[in-house]
Amino acid sequence: MDSSEHGPAMSSTGVASGWNPPPGLTEEEAEEMQVELIKVEDEIETLRQVLVAKERHAAELKRRLGIGPLSEIKQNLTKGWHEVQCSNAYKRTQETLSQAGQMTSAAFSSMGSAIRNQFGEMRALQYSNSGSNFSMRHSLSMPAMRNSPSFKTFEDKVENMKYKVMGQTNEESDRSPTSNNAP
Repeated sequence: MDSSEHGPAMSSTGVASGWNPPPGLTEEEAEEMQVELIKVEDEIETLRQVLVAKERHAAELKRRLGIGPLSEIKQNLTKGWHEVQCSNAYKRTQETLSQAGQMTSAAFSSMGSAIRNQFGEMRALQYSNSGSNFSMRHSLSMPAMRNSPSFKTFEDKVENMKYKVMGQTNEESDRSPTSNNAP
């Protein structure tokens, strides 16, 4: 085989004979750069070999320590979850959800108190009307119950809870086309 089968003949520096340097470079500068390129490529190859050897050594150490792929995944997940928990977005979301939970809890507590008061009123009404045939079931179905102070209080608390949870004010509700002001 002669050198013509492998492309242009190369000089001892690796620059093709008959090769013209790019504009702005002398042939000597181009040869120096070509030599430097060869050295850098050799260093890259050496570093690749060193990296492969280091990766094998690390794998052997992990094997001897009993660190398998599953424990590595677990460790990576734990680290990742910790990083998520430390992120500002997670902290803000957690704070917002906590506040929403507290508001909802307070609203349900208020609603429970209103219901308890309403049932107390109903019991009192049932006992005060003991001479009549009114039962608790009848008193619950009576339209008069809707106008009682306890029911009004309960209704107000439910509306307040709705506004707190949905973030809507009374004024916005009055302006909305879906608001129903009918009794």
